[in-house]
Amino acid sequence: MIFLIKDNRRELTLKHKIAMIQLDIHYGDTQTNYTRASTFIDKAVKSGADIILLPELWTSGYDLTRLDEIADDQAKESIAFLQEQAKKYNVSLVGGSVAEKCDDGVRNTLLVVDSKGKLVHKYSKLHLFQLMDEHVYLEEGNDKTEFELDGTDSAGFICYDIRFPEWMRKSALNDAKVMYVVAEWPKLRIDHWRILLQARAIENQCYVIACNRSGSDPKNEFGGMSLIIDPWGEVVAEGGLEEEIVIGEVDFSLVEEVRKRIPVFGDRREERY
Repeated sequence: MIFLIKDNRRELTLKHKIAMIQLDIHYGDTQTNYTRASTFIDKAVKSGADIILLPELWTSGYDLTRLDEIADDQAKESIAFLQEQAKKYNVSLVGGSVAEKCDDGVRNTLLVVDSKGKLVHKYSKLHLFQLMDEHVYLEEGNDKTEFELDGTDSAGFICYDIRFPEWMRKSALNDAKVMYVVAEWPKLRIDHWRILLQARAIENQCYVIACNRSGSDPKNEFGGMSLIIDPWGEVVAEGGLEEEIVIGEVDFSLVEEVRKRIPVFGDRREERY
């Protein structure tokens, strides 16, 4: 359900129903993952969602040694898939991230498509996670994280990024009201996932909407527990360990309310740090 407020500047969409597809990704099997994502998107739309998230590297999983074979050239196939789904259902997609084959190597790239099918943002993961050999097989990104989606200033991050609060604070200072996170976060450290995401929401006084994968691959077991956290740090919706669609409602007008009640940004001592 979408509620619209008219003003002289633009039509603002403040309330959304969010669906996070906590996919159990088929290792290295891109065509199966496209098919299964399409099925889950259909189910999410039928639940009333108007913004849908997919997890990190949802087309391939961490099949890093075969990236030369399975990475998506300039992410063209993945973008076309997301655009088709967005236009078919009139829904916005924070389309997880995919292995994008670029001129200088492969990047882990987040894709965002609006309800008209327009590609509104690409962000390639800046912080590569050495414990999963990302630095061996992937090139780091240098894109900015901010974009506008459905009239709301937003930002997008990938998994390990949430351990770098200074990286996410930059987007908050640029007025991001919601931070979307897509991940393949291991079950072994799932407590860190929840705590770090709540901290990022509280300190930046914004929504954090985080979609993690479920299931396992040959080397790792993943933790699920996709989350929607409001600017007070309260959990709005939370998934379990298994494959599912996690749904929650948000009201982005709460961000301004929280920032006015506790004016953290106005009290920063930028000259000191």
